[in-house]
Order: sequence, then structure tokens, then C-alpha cells
Amino acid sequence: MTKDQSQFNSSPLILLTGASGYVGGRLLQLLEANGCRVRCLARRPEVLKSKVAANTEVIAGDVLNRASLESALQGVRVAYYLVHSMGADESFELADRRAAQNFGQAAKAAGVERIIYLGGLASDTEELSPHLRSRREVGQILRESTVPVLEFRASIIIGSGSLSFEMIRSLVDRLPIMITPKWVKMPAQPIAIDDVLAYLMAAVSLPIEQCRIYEIGGADQMSYADIMRVYARQRGMRCRMIPVPVLTPFLSSLWLGFITPLYARIGRKLVASIVHTTVVRDNAALTVFPVRPIGVEAAVHRALRSDEERFATTRWSDALSSSGLQSPELAGSPAAWGGVKFGSRLVDSRTIRVDMTPALAFRAIEKIGGENGWYAWNWLWKVRGALDLIVGGIGVRRGRSSPTTLHVGDALDFWRVEVIEPNHRLRLLAEMKLPGRAWLEFEVTADGSSAIIRQTAIFDPVGLSGLAYWYGIYPLHQVIFRDMLHGIARAAKSESK
Repeated sequence: MTKDQSQFNSSPLILLTGASGYVGGRLLQLLEANGCRVRCLARRPEVLKSKVAANTEVIAGDVLNRASLESALQGVRVAYYLVHSMGADESFELADRRAAQNFGQAAKAAGVERIIYLGGLASDTEELSPHLRSRREVGQILRESTVPVLEFRASIIIGSGSLSFEMIRSLVDRLPIMITPKWVKMPAQPIAIDDVLAYLMAAVSLPIEQCRIYEIGGADQMSYADIMRVYARQRGMRCRMIPVPVLTPFLSSLWLGFITPLYARIGRKLVASIVHTTVVRDNAALTVFPVRPIGVEAAVHRALRSDEERFATTRWSDALSSSGLQSPELAGSPAAWGGVKFGSRLVDSRTIRVDMTPALAFRAIEKIGGENGWYAWNWLWKVRGALDLIVGGIGVRRGRSSPTTLHVGDALDFWRVEVIEPNHRLRLLAEMKLPGRAWLEFEVTADGSSAIIRQTAIFDPVGLSGLAYWYGIYPLHQVIFRDMLHGIARAAKSESK
């Protein structure tokens, strides 16, 4: 055993929850870069295994399942709790409460020395939104476990791929003139993602007696409207706003859903939280931690530069919780899902031969969706996304994180990558509102000097409504799926030239 390996093995074991999320994914990379011994808790370990360092352990578990936490917390000294259910349905408060109780009790039983938690910033005197109220409650429940808890409360997080930054970017880029509700003028104290990470990293070595609540924010206090002006100025654009006195959270969420990557369910919770003042009132963090947060101008500049150099390392929409499913069963038997029984699968499958290698054929498939489109009837895909937004779904504005590559767990418009086998197979799980469960699969196989592309749509209907949905749109699917497969073949031929 080398000296470095010996030091690594003797370092404290850190458990990271939420490693597939925006903050957690970046924190994971930072912990690994600093030589920390990390164990990740994941509902789907296969999503993370391709993204972690060789020394990082990935263990299956779910904070909603107390038994699964016992082995995950064994030997852990510090645990990051970066779990919340903002993307879930209206039962998210109950789910967050139960998850925090499970985690706190399991951490205490395992002898964990410290829990580090990232919550939301808001005034103690206001009546909080359900989202912020839940974040506060989670912190309190973790403290009731008697394990020392270090809780950070942050305002708007600015960084490439963050929920707030992507909302600001979309509004300014797409609307030369925008009608703005009152909430865009609420005071806030935005903080750069790098500064949030710096606080989270420094929390590992903070003395136990200093475990408490710390409010963290950037160097400036400004509203969403001010941030949008900063963004527009740095992009060389003009940002014109027409304020209106009344625009309800529901209407605002629909508006955001059509213009930005936020779908209505997320938009409602975000808007309900934005209406609160989120400025730091206790500056203790500046005296305790060796972190000097930057201002909004620098944070926006850094986010834009990060986008120019490479795609966002992590995005808010790639978190599994953004699908709205509490505990998504993305693989395995379709016999039951979310407590709902499914009947026989309905399948639409078709093939096409292309004169090229499977690798070249698969290259076009891996580029599907997002800005690249769906190779046929793109306007109909957008209409389907708009309808999904109206009924509270996610729409297609999540796009994709990279125009050329996909990984298991990636969000892809209103799908999620369930399986990807290089040069062979891609399976997508639908996350739009449906009376059932649906997949779209592409498989490429060699046939002499050619390749066969098989495209398969699979649907598990729920009752009569599921059957009515499938057969009602079946004629339309026949045209769309046929033309999409031919479009993939044409794109593959262009790739091979």
C-alpha cells in the first residue's frame, strides 16, 4: 500500500446524498479532487457509477427507506444531506419530513458525528411558502436527532446549469420585452455556486461546537429584475420590463413554463418562494468560514464563461427528483409502479437498414432531442410539450446537457435516459404526464456490412384511460415514428460522409 493510499484510507468517510443533483454533483467532484473518501447514496447506483472517481463508493439506498440507510451510514463520520423533493407532486412536504426523520435516526444509530445540510434563506417573521417551510422543517427534524447539524441557508444560487440562472437566461434571451410581476423586485442576496461549494467544503472541518445555522449570500443584495439586467448587460442585450400589479403564482408558473426550462410544477414552487425577501441578516458565516463571496456581476460572468468553455457540469433538471416521481423505478418489471397496476404492454416497433457501421448509425441516435430535434415533426413534439405543461407536466424545455453525448440518468426533453449501451442501444423513459408508463428504445445491430436500426415505442396503460390514450393517438404515432426513423437514417448517412 502506498503512502497516499494509506492516508486516503485513514481519512474520515463522508456520505453524500443528492449526488445526482445540481449542487451535489459539483460537490462530489470537489470532494474527490481534494482526496476525500466519499460514499454516495443513490436510488439508482448505475446513474452515478460512470460519473465518480475510482475510489468513490456508490451504494444503493433511498432516504424514504430507513432500512437502506443503515448500511449506507456504517462507518460514516460526516454526512451531507442535499435531498429535497421540489420536483415532486403536492405531497412533497410529507415526503421530505419522512426522509429527514429516517436520515436523522439512522445517522444517530450509526454514530455519525456531523450532518451538513443546505436549506433556503428567508425571514423568520414571514409566513413561508410550502417549499421554504419544508426546507426549514427538514433542518429542525435533523437537529432533533441530536446529531450535530450544520445548516446553511442560501438565497438564489447563480451558476451555469442552476435553476435560477437558467430561468434568468431564458427570460432575457427570449423576451426583448417582458411583463413582470411584483416578485421580480423582491430583495435577495444571490450567491455564486462556487461560494456555496466553498462553504460546504469548509463545513467538514469546522469544530463541533460551531455546528449551527449559517445564512450565506453573495456580496450584493439585488432582486431578480436586477440580476436579469446584469445578465443582459454582460450579453450585450437590452432588458425591458413592464411591471403588472397582479400575476398569481399559478399564472406566473405557466408563463415561466412556456418561456423557460421550468415546468409548471417547479415554477409554482419557485415563484411561491421568490415572493419572500431572501437577504442575510446574520453575518456570522463571514467570521467563521474562510469564504469571501463574490458579487452578482462576477457570478454571472463566471457562469457565462463556464458555458462558453464547456457545458454545465451539472444541471438542476438532471436530478432524478426533477421528474416529479418520488422514487422512480426506471427499470425492472412493469408489474407495479408507484402502487399502480399495469396491464399488458402495447408495442410499436419498426426497423430500417442503413449502409454503415453500427457505430456511425448510433451516433445520430445519441444526438436526438434538445436543440437537435427529433428528426421529424418537431413542431408536434413542441405541441405535445406545451400540452404537458398545461396539465402540470415538465414539457420539453429541459433539453439536453450535451448536443452529442448521453449518460444514464440524463434528462432529455420530457424523457430520461434509462439505458445507454455505446453503439448499440438507447432506452428513454417518459416523464411527461401519461395514463401509464412509456419508453422509447433504439437498438442498432450489425448485418453484414450494414446496420439495422430498430425503433420501439412501449406503453404500459393504466386502465381504460391508458388504452384510450394509446389507441386515440395511434394513427398519429404511426406517422411520427415512421418519419422519425427515416429521419434518423438520413442523419446517420450525413454523419457517415
